[in-house]
Amino acid sequence: MARRRGFGAIRKLPSGRWQASYLGPDTLRHKAPVTFETAEDAEGWLTDRRREIKSEDWTPPTTKPPITFGEHAERWLTNRTLKPRSRYHYRKILDAKLLPTFGDIALKHITADLVDDWYYRLGDSTPTSRAHAYGLLRTILGDAVQRRLITHNPCHIRGAGNVKRAKQIEPATLPELEALAQAMPERYRLMVLLAAWCGLRFGEITELRRQDVDLTGGVVKIRRAVVRVDGQFIVGTPKSDAGTRDVTIPPHLLPAVKAHLAGNITGGREGLLFPAAGDPTRHLAPATLYKVFYKAREEAGRPDLRFHDLRHTGAVLAASTGATLAELMARLGHSTAGAALRYQHAAQNRDKVIAEALSDLVTRTPS
Repeated sequence: MARRRGFGAIRKLPSGRWQASYLGPDTLRHKAPVTFETAEDAEGWLTDRRREIKSEDWTPPTTKPPITFGEHAERWLTNRTLKPRSRYHYRKILDAKLLPTFGDIALKHITADLVDDWYYRLGDSTPTSRAHAYGLLRTILGDAVQRRLITHNPCHIRGAGNVKRAKQIEPATLPELEALAQAMPERYRLMVLLAAWCGLRFGEITELRRQDVDLTGGVVKIRRAVVRVDGQFIVGTPKSDAGTRDVTIPPHLLPAVKAHLAGNITGGREGLLFPAAGDPTRHLAPATLYKVFYKAREEAGRPDLRFHDLRHTGAVLAASTGATLAELMARLGHSTAGAALRYQHAAQNRDKVIAEALSDLVTRTPS
């Protein structure tokens, strides 16, 4: 819909807003730098431009070059509140996957066809990396839509931002868990037990200090986590708000906790429970742990088991007790049910226990 006037023209856009334009003394058509909520606002803007021309105060408007994807992406990354590890991860994706193709292209020139061609050129050899790259591209362009830099998001490939788990995680059995812990060096044995029985993340465990363990209450207090970014250890808050939590230590684990605290901690209340081997003030590097963990998992007969899978094992153990989803979320430090469900498996023989409990209801009911 367009309206011709004595001076200039206005038209209603598909978004419902109004655009104004006019022919200047330079014989070029100039559009208003913004769109307007009402036709009257657009007409008011044209009236001001006509007055400038009549009074000879008019100057050609400065035409700004269109904003490129690279410019917007850098601003998005700079202004966004992110954990250090997430910022580092996004930076790598931008530099390796997105900027080489889209960096110099104006946002308004990025089409669905261009996105499709880029996505399929990535191939399917690294599905997780490709999904992360597509998801980041879609997020950044979605932000551009919200800021009205573009009218729509050209990312429309169904399921492209998701990736199926490469392999089904098989939780460790209790005998395997015991064998794994016994195969670990004594100074790291409690790490395996806390990861499995308390469902702690690696970064939460390696930032644990003496003051975080309450032996009287039998809880470990998760208040911080450490990540390694570009070779540097950075201490911050846990992964999510729900990650800040108190986790009750299973009573059978308390003797091992007390023994570890009695023989391995230096530095008083601030002392790290699991410091670097050569320096009790420095954090343990993942590679240092993996050297002994990989050997221990072989001895336990689980060469496929990753350290993070112990947390998954903890979720299954907790689920086998009959814990509700909300209880599992609180124990694992998940803020959404979906996140907790990714780690939750139906415990073996749990359905048999449920069936037996149903029969108990009958036998306890007076006839």
